[in-house]
Amino acid sequence: MNTETIRREALSLPVQERAELAEQLLSSLDALSEAEIEQLWLQEAARRADELDRGLAQRIPADNVRGQAQAMLK
Repeated sequence: MNTETIRREALSLPVQERAELAEQLLSSLDALSEAEIEQLWLQEAARRADELDRGLAQRIPADNVRGQAQAMLK
């Protein structure tokens, strides 16, 4: 079974079962080693860089993000 099939099936579950599954999946991440976590961050950084290179995402200046976050906290 591939990830897409699992995702589709998981999303078709009732809300309570999805919540329980999400909790179990998130808890399983706590057991990752530092090396595994670092590898996941490197993969995420590469994915984001690729999105920027392909024009699928835009850079947002840190000052803008900070300002938006502060406005949301008010």
